[in-house]
Amino acid sequence: MGKITGFLEYQRQANPAEAPLDRIEHWKEFHPRLQEADRRQQGARCMECGIPFCQSGVQLNGMFTGCPLHNLVPEWNDLLFTGSLPQALERLRKANNFPEFTGRVCPALCEAACTCGQHGDPVTVRENELGIIEEGYSRGLVKAEPPAHRSGKTVAVVGSGPSGLAAADQLNRRGHSVTVFEREDRVGGLLMYGIPNMKLEKKYVKRRVEIMEQEGVKFVTGVNVGGDKAARELLDSFDAVVLCTGAKQPRDLNVPGRDAKGVHFAVDFLAATTKSLLNSKLKDGNYISAAGKDVIIVGGGDTGNDCVGTAIRHGCKSVTQLEMMPKLPDCRTDDNRWPEWPRVCKTDYGQEEAIALFGHDPRIYQTTVKELLTGENGELRAVKTIKLEPKKDQKTGRVNMVEVPGTEEELPCQLLLIAAGFLGPEAYVAQAFGVETDARSNLKADNYATSIPGVFAAGDARRGQSLVVWAIAEGRGAARAVDEYLMGYSYL
Repeated sequence: MGKITGFLEYQRQANPAEAPLDRIEHWKEFHPRLQEADRRQQGARCMECGIPFCQSGVQLNGMFTGCPLHNLVPEWNDLLFTGSLPQALERLRKANNFPEFTGRVCPALCEAACTCGQHGDPVTVRENELGIIEEGYSRGLVKAEPPAHRSGKTVAVVGSGPSGLAAADQLNRRGHSVTVFEREDRVGGLLMYGIPNMKLEKKYVKRRVEIMEQEGVKFVTGVNVGGDKAARELLDSFDAVVLCTGAKQPRDLNVPGRDAKGVHFAVDFLAATTKSLLNSKLKDGNYISAAGKDVIIVGGGDTGNDCVGTAIRHGCKSVTQLEMMPKLPDCRTDDNRWPEWPRVCKTDYGQEEAIALFGHDPRIYQTTVKELLTGENGELRAVKTIKLEPKKDQKTGRVNMVEVPGTEEELPCQLLLIAAGFLGPEAYVAQAFGVETDARSNLKADNYATSIPGVFAAGDARRGQSLVVWAIAEGRGAARAVDEYLMGYSYL
């Protein structure tokens, strides 16, 4: 450990952020990185504690804390501090295939479990990770490294999101010949069309895909496996198939007026905006515009926040986020101790922008949609909401959110976005391959192997809607299972 007292001498310094009213004028990332000297100082804050919970990836009190990839955080933080970038990069890439993605979009489970955070501010683990990988790119240290030998085995990966890319990357490194099938027109899945450009500029996704292509991975876009391409073709042509289709079946609203014009799923809203932005910088008009509209978003999570930031950049008249649950406390409570994931209220970038632009937080808690009201031609004109309160079910002991009579309110709305989460993968892929599903409609796969020999599953399609870092971990795990299936052993 290079700086024994670093955590005592240096304060946490995060990457700066462009002012909200300035950044809403563009679609680029808005967190410039620290200078090398400052970043090395942030690496010096890592305590290299005896039990590094940051890399644990364990479940505590029903929630995961620590990195699911078991990143070697203390090791590469020390190497960052001492200026040993090639070695820091090598240690970082041992556990994480794509730190340029997690360093931008991960909620930093590692930092929630950082020992420094027990009585102060945690280490800037995520930003240190991003600093290492981006400096590696700038110095030409991240480049294509094709495998020296090929195994003669072929693998098809269905879906090019983070789990599919991770599985493909691992299997290709092992020497297997990998083909990735993507139904969209661009590679990346969730990374490309599910995450707005201001959180993850697509040039970084393209950069990584180009390296993988140079290493021998083949990408085929515009092919819908289970739709226009039969599952049998893959089963007959490849030695193994990995299903990484994501959990793209959105949870809907079941309220009167649901068929009103102007109601859309958040995933469609975000994807259309990104596609139009990449194709024409929004000049083609092929997206769901929020310009000049009162926008209401159902859902208070990350996707809802992304909708807030996107609607503001469109030029919406107003934006409101409806959250069913009560507002979380601003600080940890006594029943939510470190190193558990902190159940605290987080104000994200979209909400910051709404506060700066409209003067108030867009979130309304303990509120849900009661009815959608339409005007002429079935166009949405307003949303009737109702307040909710927590009540304990005497039979089951569960706390449910129930309506409070007489609390209805009418809010003007011409665009309603449903960001209420996802129910699981679309059923047709599982049906095409004959794969069993579990009680939550996810692909049933014990140790990533489905009920069909040679067919594996990973990512959100297997575990349900989750984080990019979990998807990468799933892809790596599936790659090892496939390798063992093909070769009888694995050192992945």
